[in-house]
Amino acid sequence: MDKINFGDKNQRNLGKERELIVVKHNDLIQKSRHNLSVQEQKIILFLVSKIKPEDTELKEYEFKVRDFCKICGIDDNNGKIYKDLKSAIKNLTDKSFWIKINDHEETVVRWIERPTINNKNGTIKIKIDEYMRPFLLELKNHYTQFSLYYTLAMRNKYSLRLYELLKSYSNLSRWEFNAEELQKMLFAEAYTKFYDFKRRVLEPAVKEINTYSDIHVTYEIIKKEPTKYEIVFRIKAKKEVDEKIQTWANIEKRLNPKQIRDANLTK
Repeated sequence: MDKINFGDKNQRNLGKERELIVVKHNDLIQKSRHNLSVQEQKIILFLVSKIKPEDTELKEYEFKVRDFCKICGIDDNNGKIYKDLKSAIKNLTDKSFWIKINDHEETVVRWIERPTINNKNGTIKIKIDEYMRPFLLELKNHYTQFSLYYTLAMRNKYSLRLYELLKSYSNLSRWEFNAEELQKMLFAEAYTKFYDFKRRVLEPAVKEINTYSDIHVTYEIIKKEPTKYEIVFRIKAKKEVDEKIQTWANIEKRLNPKQIRDANLTK
């Protein structure tokens, strides 16, 4: 068994788009705090996946709303999607965040600039903000890369953010966070009790990562003081064929439920 192929040319092209590679400098992943919704994160991942290794400048990308929805497994028959997408793009334009550029300095960057939506033909033009250039272009070292495909089935904003963080440390096999530090990085400080953070953020995020991504994660909670905790993550790439096949099946089931039902009916 392999990734599901329905034999249709458009479906094959869709598969290629979904398997484009996202590459980010580790500083952007590990040294920034940003609070983005699932849809906002997927828009950024989608745009970053369009950057080619040979690119020397950030380009303006134009794409159809319908194509974006298909790639991300979003129901484009829902008329509300255009309104939601416009809202997400505006939020990305308005949001900025601090990022460390060295041990002593931080700077503020934005995600995107100059978005334009054509309501007549359903296309969007977006350019990633120019100040993101050092974190996305001509990266020679200290970067993390992963297939867009492994993020598309996630529906929890904490899953996507935690996946990027753990993926950036995956070469170490093990990484330890202070629980308060991790809450801040995930913008999950609203969960003031550690039990709630564990139940509402950590457990569902790790479950989605293990179900839909290319890594398998386990964690251990170490109590340091009555209200202080350390979280030790162990990160393992999925290398076994059976494990990969199951992950691909999980992703396809969530992204293409109708095609899978139809394929099963024809067996």
